[in-house]
Amino acid sequence: MSAVSDRLPTFPWDKLEPYKKTAAAHPGGIVDLSVGTPVDPVPDLIQKALIDAADSPGYPTVWGTPALRDAITGWVERRLGARGVTHRHVLPIVGSKELVAWLPTQLGLGPGDRVAYPRLAYPTYEVGARLARADYEVYDDPTELDPAGLKLLWLNSPSNPTGRVLDKAELTRIVAWAREHGVLVFSDECYLELGWEADPVSVLHPDVNGGSYDGIVAVHSLSKRSNLAGYRAAFLAGDPAVLAPLLEIRKHGGMMTPAPTQAAVVAALGDDAHVQEQRARYLARRSLLREALLGHGFRIEHSEASLYLWATRDESCWDTVAHLAERGILVAPGDFYGEAGETFVRVALTATDERVRAAVERLAG
Repeated sequence: MSAVSDRLPTFPWDKLEPYKKTAAAHPGGIVDLSVGTPVDPVPDLIQKALIDAADSPGYPTVWGTPALRDAITGWVERRLGARGVTHRHVLPIVGSKELVAWLPTQLGLGPGDRVAYPRLAYPTYEVGARLARADYEVYDDPTELDPAGLKLLWLNSPSNPTGRVLDKAELTRIVAWAREHGVLVFSDECYLELGWEADPVSVLHPDVNGGSYDGIVAVHSLSKRSNLAGYRAAFLAGDPAVLAPLLEIRKHGGMMTPAPTQAAVVAALGDDAHVQEQRARYLARRSLLREALLGHGFRIEHSEASLYLWATRDESCWDTVAHLAERGILVAPGDFYGEAGETFVRVALTATDERVRAAVERLAG
């Protein structure tokens, strides 16, 4: 029997290790801008909520506490402009990556079923299709896909890695096309709070979906907005006809968000101030890195939102990775996200202010 791991591509980050060693040897230490992992503190009110819920000896529920569902529905309506969202429209998940990786399997997809995702994309969309043995393909415009056998359409706005944002008109057109052809849409909106030169819109907005959640689900995470990557806190919102069977499957699979994390999410979704403070940190880092990269001869495309700058020197991405590693700066090669990224690198904003300043100084030298 073939191992499940045989269905998967080589883990791309392993290829970056030699460059990481080069960067780490810099006299001033490494500036790691390769992975979008938060480095700033978890806000105090969230830590307090987690601590207060630490005495949780019983099993948590997969659907979450009523307080958690209230917090999610309230946030979705307040922040995304959604209307008529009930508990049936939401589902907590154990971080968004596990959902992306296992969704095709949980939807019952398999050989002959097709999964589509953007040409430049988070690698886990492909991994999810491979785990389910489903077919997969990339797109530039999803409405140009053959809808026959297309069972799952991934949208990602703001995009990882490019930071591109789909505007309201584009989202409306895509949702209408998917509904016309009976294609399920999952919209990965984990960077929606981090719009810089654009105001990202959710597929849950009534201007996009016409006031109906049929056939659409949005994926949201607290990892970036609230520095909760270590908490594994995320949720789905959308079509109850999709979420109800997912809930049942996840009950059987024991996919439970820990009770202290659930309490922390309630606190996080109820407070907007910490999100604005974190946005300000990232905006300042983005401004410094953007100016430094442009001054060093890079061109930046898209990047109007998210935690990354999508940058190029019009050479092999690995040549660029090597060039920056010699200066003690580690970035992600663009081909991790698809062949179309072979001349780009992804530069994360997730480093401390001190490390960002070090990168800026090295790029200026």
